[in-house]
Amino acid sequence: MAKKTTELKIEDALWQAADQLRGSMDASQYRNVVLGLIFLKYVSDSFNEKYESLINSDYPEDAEDRDMYTAENIFWLPKEGRWDVIAAAAKTPEIGETIDKAMEAIERENDQIKGVLPKNYASPDLDKVRLGGVIDLISNIKVGDEESRKNDVLGRVYEYFLSNFAAQEGKNGGEFYTPRSIVRTLVEMLEPYKGRIYDPAAGSGGMFVQSEEFVREHQGVISDLSVYGQEANPTTWKLAKMNLAIRGIDNDFGPHQGDTFTNDLHKGKRFDYILANPPFNLKEWGADKLQDDSRWVYGVPPEGNANYAWIEHMISKLASDGKAGFVLANGALTSANPKEEYNIRKAILEDDKIDAIVALPGQMFYSTQIPVSLWFIDMNKASSDERNRTGETLFIDARELGFMADRTHKEFTREDIAKIADTYHAYRGTNNQEYKDVAGFSKLATIDDIRESDYVLTPGRYVGLAEQVDDGEPYEEKMARLTSELSDQFKKSAELEEQIRIALKEIGYEI
Repeated sequence: MAKKTTELKIEDALWQAADQLRGSMDASQYRNVVLGLIFLKYVSDSFNEKYESLINSDYPEDAEDRDMYTAENIFWLPKEGRWDVIAAAAKTPEIGETIDKAMEAIERENDQIKGVLPKNYASPDLDKVRLGGVIDLISNIKVGDEESRKNDVLGRVYEYFLSNFAAQEGKNGGEFYTPRSIVRTLVEMLEPYKGRIYDPAAGSGGMFVQSEEFVREHQGVISDLSVYGQEANPTTWKLAKMNLAIRGIDNDFGPHQGDTFTNDLHKGKRFDYILANPPFNLKEWGADKLQDDSRWVYGVPPEGNANYAWIEHMISKLASDGKAGFVLANGALTSANPKEEYNIRKAILEDDKIDAIVALPGQMFYSTQIPVSLWFIDMNKASSDERNRTGETLFIDARELGFMADRTHKEFTREDIAKIADTYHAYRGTNNQEYKDVAGFSKLATIDDIRESDYVLTPGRYVGLAEQVDDGEPYEEKMARLTSELSDQFKKSAELEEQIRIALKEIGYEI
């Protein structure tokens, strides 16, 4: 996320006002209430801008013609769904009912968000005076007019809010939000320019938002990407639909939420790209109902941990030259117990499907301190537009990269992401750089190397230690200097210890 500058004044102001609303509401309810208001303001700004241009045209009657809006991918807002109606009711006790009616009216007129918008603003848990204050503040901020869209004001606000919610919700935050620098690393490495892209554990849809940004930045065409996803949590499913709708990203997330393992909403479909951050080490995932599932080509995953079920599910969803990038807890790199995980990992490696592993630093997630890695699957390492990498896997140890964005949370810089992605593309032969191993950072390993390591995939095992810079000081001289310095420090420590003993004795505490 961007460092806080004057650019973030809008986000800060909105966050401080919205945070007053929380009261006794459940965190996930409150999250959707706040993001629902921002959604409403965004679609209202877009609508109002078009409305004003039509009302001042030669044909003012067109201002109430639904087709004039939908033709430009602008949400059609019936009169009770417009912001001026909500703003006028801000100081009244009925403000909650007014917003609920607006949400219902907008859903009724726009099929792509039917059943998605929050409609609990009349709840007694929401302080109506504070709600009115937030409405007043939002009324003075543009998020959806042409200028705001050009500066991606909405994207900044949503990103800022989602990351703040994730930080506040702690452990549960990771269920709907993957930190931006991790998503960006996955996207920069996979480069999903066109085709079908899928996320089986979609959360709030961040993988798709970042993919869209990537395509725009590289002068691609957004319509060349088709977006598919699935999310088990009904509240998060709605958040994802809302997140994608405001950005104009067409998507197929199924008609409702659904468990990816027991209720696959995209059965039979194959995808060019998969980007995912599935729940780590999920214990109860329906294994008892899926023992004979056709997805388990490499072996039946163990009941107590879904990590390898996710891996096999994603491989089963890839097209013949499909590619996947996903986040997994580090335990999946080495697990030999239960034996099923070891056997599946060995079978996938022997089938030459694992293209790269990237070890991440700790503290990258709001939700967990568990160390994690990025896995990259390539169904065809010998495709004509890439270097033939048959029998090879790239290991990158990125644990020394990143900076502390705050007291508890680490992020990658753009330069860090470029270093990782450029190394991967050099290995794949998809940039103009020649790949070379870098001690302590990257290593191209053969399947024979991996067999010798008993199919362990920890990058540190392969990349070795970084080369140390010779400072020119002879070893004997350096050791003499260091031991002398250490001796001085020991003496100072003893003197301080004696002073503390004397001070304690003087006040009646003898050690």
